[in-house]
Amino acid sequence: MKKLNVYIIKQLFAGFVLVTFSLMSILWLTQSLRFIELITNKGLSISIFVELTSLLMPRLFSLISPIAIFVGTLFVYNKMLSDRELVAVKAAGISPMQIAKPVFFASFVISLFCLYVNTVGIPRAEKAFSELEWKVKSDVSHLMFREGEFSNIQPNLTIFVGAHERDGSISNIMINDERKPGLKSTISAERGLVAYTEKGPRILLVNGVRQEVNDKKNQFISISFDKYSVDVGTINSGKKKAEGAREKTLGELLTALDDDSLSDREKNRYFTEGNKRLVSPFFNVVFALMACTGLIVGSFNRRGQVKIILSSLSAMVVVQAGDLAYTNLAVKDIMFLFLYYANLALPFLICVYLLLFYNPAKSTKRKKEIDINV
Repeated sequence: MKKLNVYIIKQLFAGFVLVTFSLMSILWLTQSLRFIELITNKGLSISIFVELTSLLMPRLFSLISPIAIFVGTLFVYNKMLSDRELVAVKAAGISPMQIAKPVFFASFVISLFCLYVNTVGIPRAEKAFSELEWKVKSDVSHLMFREGEFSNIQPNLTIFVGAHERDGSISNIMINDERKPGLKSTISAERGLVAYTEKGPRILLVNGVRQEVNDKKNQFISISFDKYSVDVGTINSGKKKAEGAREKTLGELLTALDDDSLSDREKNRYFTEGNKRLVSPFFNVVFALMACTGLIVGSFNRRGQVKIILSSLSAMVVVQAGDLAYTNLAVKDIMFLFLYYANLALPFLICVYLLLFYNPAKSTKRKKEIDINV
């Protein structure tokens, strides 16, 4: 029996890793498209790009983990049934609950790992992601002002930078500003420095010339200056965005109802997110049981187990839809949070009941007796 459990557990973990890697690769590719512009247009380095996209992985793993264990379990037990391995195990007198023990073990281990990811990994990764994203978008001097190139910062604003100096300043600067209708200005300076303000970044210029053409008044003005500053615009507000629910720790989320600085909806949202972090990892156990229960307790069919697989898949979709629906309801009214727990507990209890007490042979015999009496 131990060898059988070890055999099934190895198969389950292999299937889970394969499905997880495949799904995460697809999701990583779709998410990385958000940052392609930073590489092509703003000179973001590959290392920072990889770091940014990698920080999204904990959140993606938490989302796809239950689906991955469901698909992996369904594949393993269906393969065992097709290869007659499951039929031989049943014929040896091993009960359905014993056959499902490897699923309990594997899914519970994955659930514990997901619990760690939810409570520790996601908050840290989200904070690091927000800080790095803000830093990347705010670091105008290096990302948007590339040496020896004309950079279109925004419509009708072009900036050329000759070089980035070691002290953080920039040299040989030329700015063409046509943001005001009918007014064109060209500014050149020997050196400059990028300063960040609440309204956005500004370039502080030293020793330069400002030439301006006013089309409405047909005027040309040329002014030399020692010091001058140019508003680059609202590329970044200069402030980090407020922390979202994902960036908060578990303690902060679970105590949100006592925080008077939050609105009622924010309190509900944070408290629901805290409960979800604790509960959602155990959907791995529920989904794994939903995938294997039908195949274990169902009757063997040489033509395949299409009906059982479709039933398991439909049940999984219903539970997943309930997860989203009940979360949204709880955000509106915290009293609906019990539905989220019921959505986890009910399918789990049904699967355990079927594994312990359901006997397809007795069910078929009873059905035949009813048909005869009719």
